[in-house]
Amino acid sequence: MKVTKGLKNAHSSYPTILTLGTFDGIHQGHKTIISKLIGESKKNNLRSIILTFFPHPRNVVGSEKIKSISTLDEKIEIFSKLEIDELIIQNFDKSFSNMSAEEFVKLLVDNLNLKKIIVGYNHRFGKNRSADISVLKDFSLKYNFEVVEIKAFEVEKIKISSTKIRNAIKEGNINVCNSYLGYNFNINGIVVKGKSIGKSIGFPTANINIDEEYKIIPKNGVYLVLCFFERNKYYGMMNIGFNPTFGSNKKSIEVNIFDFNKDLYGKNIKIEFLKFIRDEIKFDNAEMLKNQLNIDRENCIKHINSTYNN
Repeated sequence: MKVTKGLKNAHSSYPTILTLGTFDGIHQGHKTIISKLIGESKKNNLRSIILTFFPHPRNVVGSEKIKSISTLDEKIEIFSKLEIDELIIQNFDKSFSNMSAEEFVKLLVDNLNLKKIIVGYNHRFGKNRSADISVLKDFSLKYNFEVVEIKAFEVEKIKISSTKIRNAIKEGNINVCNSYLGYNFNINGIVVKGKSIGKSIGFPTANINIDEEYKIIPKNGVYLVLCFFERNKYYGMMNIGFNPTFGSNKKSIEVNIFDFNKDLYGKNIKIEFLKFIRDEIKFDNAEMLKNQLNIDRENCIKHINSTYNN
């Protein structure tokens, strides 16, 4: 898969088919559209192109800022496994948002040799999202390309959205989140030094630092997770929160990896979320916390044995 930064840097002499969107999370609904793109490209001998936008358009022109399910690097990794010929990443800024609908369509036609475009029935584009699919169909006659419309009933059949997934993550509803995504929600980060509180009570943890501030993080609490490090995977339990038992006022993301004793400082680690275990609790002392962590670990291992080791 070719990755191109910026629509104005993308050029294709070969006829193309395109779909476009933010594709946050690249969930099951997105994959239905992408499957249609790939099928049409093979049937009509067209190069398949996905045009995506970064940062999220709602963070540039919307009134409410949102966090993203997937970072840009995570999106590229998922797209690279989907048989797409080219991914174009368009910087979404004020200038781009002010582009007129026709100017945008002409750029697609001229630069990409566009022959087909796949969009949803409710797709809107251009400055202030002023143009809809009927306008796009008018442009298709003028500029000689075909519009493949994803009908309302197809979208309703999917019943999945990035908004629903973000809400599930914020609520700690990992089962719903993962079923909508079609894969396990994950975070990637560098292991940094913490206060070694976990180590002092027999539960050493790796503290994860995530550079991308726009990445959504699940609600505070304890989770069963799967950790990937140097091509190996390990189960563990993660705590997200403020360590209220010890009066911390700084939020941390830390994971206790089961049966693991390697040095991880400065290393990159990927964490997949499997199950929400409990909310964060403030205990009266460290001994009570330790007892609860033993219970948490037992619950995690029971779930691993019943769900993944059968």
